[in-house]
Amino acid sequence: MRAPGVWLALSILVTTMATGTTSAAAAEGTAFATFAGGCFWCMEPPYDKTEGVLATTSGYTGGETEDPTYEEVSAGKTGHAEAVRIEYDPEKVSYQTLLDLFWVNVDPTTPNRQFCDVGSQYRTAIFYHDAEQKRLAEASKERVEQELGRKVVTEIVPAGPFYPAEQYHQDYYEKNPIRYNFYRWNCGRDQRLEELWGEAAGGPEH
Repeated sequence: MRAPGVWLALSILVTTMATGTTSAAAAEGTAFATFAGGCFWCMEPPYDKTEGVLATTSGYTGGETEDPTYEEVSAGKTGHAEAVRIEYDPEKVSYQTLLDLFWVNVDPTTPNRQFCDVGSQYRTAIFYHDAEQKRLAEASKERVEQELGRKVVTEIVPAGPFYPAEQYHQDYYEKNPIRYNFYRWNCGRDQRLEELWGEAAGGPEH
């Protein structure tokens, strides 16, 4: 089930991109979206289940340090947020759908924290890759704020360099399902999402 107030995007602006730039296009016929929603382990699964998503990558973005390590980011030393970069086919899934899925997988009302993880590295953020993504993100934030009836603190900022996390973090939920599920439950993620979003929490097939 989608979040309340889901509305469809009319178009997605796709432009040329080289790795590390802010353009939305990944290759001909594909595009990038980048979201920070706390622990990146937990942000990959909902997108991996979404038709039209070609790949997800956990990583670090939004900070100052080049090529940071997990230890540096998790210590709050770099300014980066844990984030997931999504490569998708805009002919099969719209950026609006990716936004809708983002909101119901985060608590957008708490600054510099997601569930049990505290610090700016766990802030929520939408890193837009072009003007159309920015427009859609800002409109969706306004809608979510109205629906929740409280201030949404999620940042909407230009995408910058994205540094893939260490390989052991990629697809962690598949490689270490017991540890992943224990962490997710113990952190209170699903409980808080259900409190905020009800049946829409986590998105379809959660």
